[in-house]
Amino acid sequence: MACLSFFQKGNYRSQEKIRDEEVQELEECTSDGSVDRYGKPAVRSKTGRWGLGILILVNQGLATLAFFGLGVNLVLFLTRVVGQSNADAANNVSKWTGTVYLFSLVGAFLSDSYWGRYKTCAIFQAIFVVGLVSLSLSSYLFLLKPRGCGDGQTPCNSHSTLHVALFYISIYLVALGNGGYQPNIATFGADQFDAEDPKERSSKISFFSYFYLALNLGSLFSNTILGYFEDGGKWALGFWLSVASATLALGLFLGGTPRYRHFKPQGNPLSRFCKVFVAAMRKWKAPVPSEGEGLYELDAKAYSKNGWRKISHTEGFRFLDKAAVTQTEFTGQIKHLYNPWRLCTVTQVEEVKCILRLLPIWLCTILYSVVFTQMASLFVEQGAAMKANIRGFAIPPASMSSFDILSVASFIFFYRRVLNPIVTRIRGRGLTELQRMGIGLIISILAMIAAGTTEIFRLKYATEDCKNCKESSSLSIFWQVPQYVLVGASEVFMYVGQLEFFNSQAPEGLKSFGSALCMTSMSLGNYVSSIIVTIVMKITSRGDMPGWIPEDLNKGHLDRFFFLLAVLTTIDFMVYLFFANSYKYVQPEGFKEDQKESSNTELVEF
Repeated sequence: MACLSFFQKGNYRSQEKIRDEEVQELEECTSDGSVDRYGKPAVRSKTGRWGLGILILVNQGLATLAFFGLGVNLVLFLTRVVGQSNADAANNVSKWTGTVYLFSLVGAFLSDSYWGRYKTCAIFQAIFVVGLVSLSLSSYLFLLKPRGCGDGQTPCNSHSTLHVALFYISIYLVALGNGGYQPNIATFGADQFDAEDPKERSSKISFFSYFYLALNLGSLFSNTILGYFEDGGKWALGFWLSVASATLALGLFLGGTPRYRHFKPQGNPLSRFCKVFVAAMRKWKAPVPSEGEGLYELDAKAYSKNGWRKISHTEGFRFLDKAAVTQTEFTGQIKHLYNPWRLCTVTQVEEVKCILRLLPIWLCTILYSVVFTQMASLFVEQGAAMKANIRGFAIPPASMSSFDILSVASFIFFYRRVLNPIVTRIRGRGLTELQRMGIGLIISILAMIAAGTTEIFRLKYATEDCKNCKESSSLSIFWQVPQYVLVGASEVFMYVGQLEFFNSQAPEGLKSFGSALCMTSMSLGNYVSSIIVTIVMKITSRGDMPGWIPEDLNKGHLDRFFFLLAVLTTIDFMVYLFFANSYKYVQPEGFKEDQKESSNTELVEF
């Protein structure tokens, strides 16, 4: 059956000569170049939209629950079951977490270049399930001996090198599967909405908020339900529940196969980037026309046939424009350059410019991730030194992160239902992604100030009421609630804004790479945080001075460290303002353009 795009349909209906019954036989296609499973233009009514979007959100929630079923208590498993020291276990968890984010770049590359997002998500989710099954079997059969060990009371038997090796192979299969899947599923979910359609464009923007909410809800259940079983020594049960959750997630994902919308992979981006730099360097003496006039480019139709999007010429990085100069003077002669390593299209050049413009913004988000990282480290240590017993019930310090998750859920709905409509009514438009990311940085500064203030009071009550004890202060652990809530609020503005920003501004062939940038900023945040702590301890630990973050926090100054992070984040915010104010949003040209074929079309080779 024939298919019309959103814009073509409006023009088609305006032709009075066409009979109404003929129009009804034609179905409306998406306008963003998406295709169905057979590679044909996607029919709007039969593919994508919220039916598939919700399926992907549930898939994300279940997969996150399964992943954190291992990740949240991996350090305890290594110490209680495998028998490692605290330092070795913490070091191995850091390496494993960093590997997860490293594999995200692998998944993004394969998705954008060769496999496409659907195939990449399916393959890596299958690897994820295999890794969890292997982990559950190896733990139950070889590591958890005697039964019930690993609860903090009953020690486990020693293990052979082979059994430990099987365990490590399993957890790194989990890292490979989750890492390769994560940057693609968010982008694949956004692919189910047509950015050229006004209604679906709004849904596409909302999807990222609900995606981050699904991620947090999945981690909430793993931190509470699975964490409870595993902390009590029921490791096998916790791991098998993760297997069930991951398997269900994969089944739901495959169930939507007939109705997904897809974008064709556009080949190796490294090759395209290299061509631009090589072509520009070869013509480094060539004059660049003003305002990009006369630069080599195809028309929109030439791109749409291959599922590509044409990008308009922008100012800046003028040296790269030399790659698209079609004629240049050498020793008084005019030569036409036909070699793809000597001549690139404007869209190819703009693709490189897009990535170069995104990098400064991305670098400014790394320090925010340093603040976010404190929830899993120093916030927990701070809580462990506070009064956590409420009427005989001991509150695990790590469980305070539940307030962060509840804050994320609350602020997502607050922003979407209250704040954004008010701002839109006042300004005529909502907050941009860059503005929201800036707000996230500001709130993160407030979170560090709140954490530092809480630490001042914790030290005060430790000095007055707990002079001879090392473990606690009489200050209630619930004084930590404001700092967790503020971090959660900052996530809604920063991380959701990041997902939307990188997805909208990354070139068409690098959408998954844009999502991977978010994950790598979190990874680098962990490493930068470790570096800052090391430097601070080296500077502040002199002679009899134990430093700001000693083993006994009552003898240190954790408050000063939090205030230091507030100052560093403030400096980072000012740098971010500079790059954000100078950033110009890049939007690809729509398919409704109907320009004549360029006379240079035959010169390019893709």
